[in-house]
Amino acid sequence: MDTVKVVCGIIFKEDRILLCRRKPVKSLGGYWEFPGGKVESSESESEALIRELKEELSMQVEIGKHFKTAVHQYEQIQIELIAYTCKFIQADFRLVDHDEIQWVRKTELLKFNLAPADIPIAEAFSLTSNIT
Repeated sequence: MDTVKVVCGIIFKEDRILLCRRKPVKSLGGYWEFPGGKVESSESESEALIRELKEELSMQVEIGKHFKTAVHQYEQIQIELIAYTCKFIQADFRLVDHDEIQWVRKTELLKFNLAPADIPIAEAFSLTSNIT
């Protein structure tokens, strides 16, 4: 089975991190996630993250370091989720794939109903010292 490469941002605004809830009509509807999306064959991971955040949230960020990669097998698809730390710059928060956003503290991440692929990233992040 092919693996789909997906990139996401652990986006910081002061001491909070952005989580987005997928719309009920989308795959994994109702789950919370770090925002991002699929990497197209013609783009780098950072280019994909910039594009996806602009398309899905009308957001601009400064991309930092690679944080963690997690591979997860869903029922129909396997994804490689590649997480980068990001600094929030600005956003209009036009929600396309999501129906709600929340800025949460690092200690609150695991209290959300996270998409399965996002859980190992949130778990690893909750164990780290401050990374921005």
